[in-house]
Amino acid sequence: MATAIFPAAGQSRRMQKLLTSVTNKNFLELNGFSILIRTLQTFSKSDNIDYLIIAAAADEIETINSMLNDVSDLKPFIVVKGGSERQYSIANALREVPTDCEIILVHDAARPLIDVKTIDNVVDAAKLYGGAIAAVPEKNTIKVIDKDNFVINTPQRSQLVSVQTPQGFQRDILIKAYKQAEQDNFLGTDDSSLVERLGYKVKIVKSDYCNIKITTPEDILIAEAFLRSND
Repeated sequence: MATAIFPAAGQSRRMQKLLTSVTNKNFLELNGFSILIRTLQTFSKSDNIDYLIIAAAADEIETINSMLNDVSDLKPFIVVKGGSERQYSIANALREVPTDCEIILVHDAARPLIDVKTIDNVVDAAKLYGGAIAAVPEKNTIKVIDKDNFVINTPQRSQLVSVQTPQGFQRDILIKAYKQAEQDNFLGTDDSSLVERLGYKVKIVKSDYCNIKITTPEDILIAEAFLRSND
């Protein structure tokens, strides 16, 4: 059994000019469907996913429940209270994971163009290796800089990937990583970073460049273009 967690409690600061009639970027529509619903519908199409947990701002839980209750093709779901940071939202959601769940996936609610194949591949890799994350080869040259903005070195691009979600882990590994992070007062950049610091290896699963995170108004235009190209 696999459970997917969706942090959706962010304040969407970089999307404010589009948030005239809604309060959360995940409520914005892409070709007739909200970002959140598109994301959850895709996960619901995967035979590997059994349960959905959405971590939301306290004042949006009722709105999201009402929104999702009108969607007929979703897997069983629950909406829980999120936290002030993404990591805290996921920690809250982990407390609601069913006891018979073997694999936990975490996916940004604002990545609505994820495909079922990538979801399934992450689940399969997490079962085999303990942890797996979706990523694509980095296309840009990356520079490491110092505090004064001088270049220190240039990593080989062949060794770099741009990390996405979903990120999937065996249940015991992810829960252990979150408990240790809480104990150490450690705030990571993603779920994998919490697992990596405990010494576990994390497998890269090749994803798609379409799997963008909706962060700025320009991302809406890009997502709509991807959707048109797939029609």
